[in-house]
Amino acid sequence: MKTILFLIVTSIILVSCEKKIDFDLHSVPEVLVVDASIENSGPPIVFLSKSFSYFAQISPGLLDSSFVHNADVYVSNGILTHKLREYSIDTVPGYRVYFYSIDTANLGTAFLGSFNTSYNLRVVFNGKEYTSSTTIPILAKKPDSLWWRPAPMNPDTNKVVVWVKSHDPAGLGNYIRYYTKRNSDPFLPGERSVFDDQVIDGASYELQIIPGIDRNDKLSDEDNFFYHGDTVTLKLSNIDRSTYNFWNTMEFNYESVGNPFASPNKVIGNISNGALGAFCGYASSSKSIIIP
Repeated sequence: MKTILFLIVTSIILVSCEKKIDFDLHSVPEVLVVDASIENSGPPIVFLSKSFSYFAQISPGLLDSSFVHNADVYVSNGILTHKLREYSIDTVPGYRVYFYSIDTANLGTAFLGSFNTSYNLRVVFNGKEYTSSTTIPILAKKPDSLWWRPAPMNPDTNKVVVWVKSHDPAGLGNYIRYYTKRNSDPFLPGERSVFDDQVIDGASYELQIIPGIDRNDKLSDEDNFFYHGDTVTLKLSNIDRSTYNFWNTMEFNYESVGNPFASPNKVIGNISNGALGAFCGYASSSKSIIIP
């Protein structure tokens, strides 16, 4: 009887401690979103869009309407300053993707990315100016060799894993981002694609390569393997600290979606004047392997 009474009293106390919490989510004004990059031997590419509500229903129409048109976009390598031109490409029927890149009608000031070079970005839109800078570092790290092995502890003999051997130069501060390409598919970054060298500084190392992912698709266990008959290409991109910080915090947030135990984290961009996003430079090299 005492036990039953104790449980009843405890339940009453716990219920009385409940407190209703209402979140008043205010609407915020749209801000500019910048996705800009430059890679060695490649042109600068800049995607401009506007932010939208957290609770917005994502659709091709919403994404199409979010692109920013008729902005003045400039990229400089310290010697030349080039005004980029807006282009578009077809995607799903009835919708297009818009971006800014080299103006083919004005090649006198155009340039491609080079190793060990800094770049400045300037965007003028709706009377506001946004700036950023990035660096294509030296090619300090590259894949030395690739090989494959049967997928461990897996009954499907068609599945394989790919390994890479590389060397990290002595001295901290060598950041990388990696991508994989399967056959003629595009390069895709890994789910956790950026790494620093705090553990491997000055060492040679071997690592299993986890295939890159399309973040628009639902992941499955099949995404962890390559297959016999695949031609696999690994791209290692040397990046500076600001590019590392952006992708490291972005991917942490991506992995934390839906996790009630994840810590709040801010994505660290490098665009001025309150804009979101980043301007990133990549010093890249690649190596391929054919899995028979």
